[in-house]
Amino acid sequence: MTRVVLLTVLLLFTGTALADKPRIIFDTDITGDVDDVLALAMCHSLADRGACEFLGVTISKNNPLTASFVDAENTFYGRPDLPIGVTRDPKAQARDSKYLKLAQAPEYPHDLNRNEDAMDAVELLRRILSTQPDHGVTIISVGIASNLANLLNSPDGINLVRQKVKVLSLMAGAFAYCNGTNYHLEANVVNGIGYMQTVAEKWPDEVPIVWSGFEIGEALPFPRAVIQRELDYLPHHLVKEAYLLHSGPEHDRPCWDESSVLWAIYPQRGFFGLSQPGRVAVLDDGFTRFSVVKSPSESQRDRFLTMTALQRSRALEAIVQLTVNPPNK
Repeated sequence: MTRVVLLTVLLLFTGTALADKPRIIFDTDITGDVDDVLALAMCHSLADRGACEFLGVTISKNNPLTASFVDAENTFYGRPDLPIGVTRDPKAQARDSKYLKLAQAPEYPHDLNRNEDAMDAVELLRRILSTQPDHGVTIISVGIASNLANLLNSPDGINLVRQKVKVLSLMAGAFAYCNGTNYHLEANVVNGIGYMQTVAEKWPDEVPIVWSGFEIGEALPFPRAVIQRELDYLPHHLVKEAYLLHSGPEHDRPCWDESSVLWAIYPQRGFFGLSQPGRVAVLDDGFTRFSVVKSPSESQRDRFLTMTALQRSRALEAIVQLTVNPPNK
């Protein structure tokens, strides 16, 4: 790694280059888990506050209602024309959903009713990136990595990422004891191992990746009481209904995806710590192995989030408040 590249990476991680308002793309596998729904609500709330510029949403799993649901949520939060891209990759995981059917409810109007009418996700990523300033886009990816891998494999895709992306905030993997083991195989990886391997191997060294492992979200259970009490200001609230359809009223769902949103927008607020720089390898079974840098010439692209007990309390409160914030419309 050259000194210029190393300096760029260090500036990004120390916050100097992250001082500008993030321009975000939210890449989600919104189908199975409901944390994607809450994380998307956070993106809108943060954009309402002027903390970020929301450029678009790309969807990485196959389900005929994904685009419709995302458009319904975007409309609910006052951004009915926010660009949406869906995967056209037939190998991307297909997934049933407990809550996407809310897109068909009359209480949640929107005008994008079919995935076929949405843009291809990779095409949308390329279009957005090409119109943004160099090193100006923060990608928040909270699902399988099919869209990111296909972007890298598209014509001159690696150079496009190198030129336009500032940082990738990625919810994937496991980097500490979690779920009762030191060898947890995290779902966003194992549901598309080849895609995540492509990202780990091909993502440019000049563009940092900050991984939020399973252990972070596991330690941030979203309080069920908040869903019941704080989202009743409307007779029909999309986030509340999606949460209850997925998790029911007696479960505190971990905030995996929300953690990546919070770090991406507020990297300097101290909600999380960062590991030493190193490199993540995705093994063939889906395990994410982190290797610490031993020489200045080695890649320092990757870090993962860490969290103290105090940071846990602060991060969870921030996630809750940003999730329940009413739409600014």
